[in-house]
Amino acid sequence: MSIFSEIASFVGKRETLISKPSIEPYVNRIVHGDSIEWMRRLPDQCVDLIVTDPPYVTNYREKAGRKIQNDNNSEWIEPAFFEAHRLLKNDAFCVSFYGFAHADKFVSVWRACGFRLMGHFTFLKSYSSSVGYSKMSHECAYLLVKGKPKRPHSPPADVLPWKYTGNKIHPTQKPVSALIPLIDAYSKPGDIVLDPFGGSGSTAVAAKNRGRRFVLFEIEERFANLARARVLANKPE
Repeated sequence: MSIFSEIASFVGKRETLISKPSIEPYVNRIVHGDSIEWMRRLPDQCVDLIVTDPPYVTNYREKAGRKIQNDNNSEWIEPAFFEAHRLLKNDAFCVSFYGFAHADKFVSVWRACGFRLMGHFTFLKSYSSSVGYSKMSHECAYLLVKGKPKRPHSPPADVLPWKYTGNKIHPTQKPVSALIPLIDAYSKPGDIVLDPFGGSGSTAVAAKNRGRRFVLFEIEERFANLARARVLANKPE
């Protein structure tokens, strides 16, 4: 091989290494922006667990007037979970909350993306978050799998308690205490936990306090900033 061929080969390899995407620049960060766009920048099979609370597609507005972006349409569900499935390692878990009124949309997309439904969690509230045809006193989430992961050593119960957060940071703020049993069961210390819909940062706080790393995306800048401050304060609440 001539010296010029060697140089060309070296430059090509260097450019490949530079252009190769990596998740490391995003680890332990809460990134402001559209999660679909950000996830597309990341390599395949780079996260160990997904725990997320996406919009429920209910056009929710709380009494104080706060709303959730993209809660008025379902166009984002398929591309978001397609990317999430791609980023998740083989034989791994995803826990996703969902809106029961549109359960069919979420389930059909999850299956189309390649997830299998392996469990369902019910979180019991000591209060009613709203009253309609029934008093709504629980939250729910599906346990999804990619591939065939091993059963956890100590699986959580599928009925779990729920602590009211007061929704101080986000209109649908999830309690850290509800997420910790899921993170403990479906990941190990040092693993990367992804939350494409970061909201108040509960997933990051739970992951950090259980010795995991995290990557969160949040589309609304005000919530991303509040979540960052919450993680820095490191209060497991």
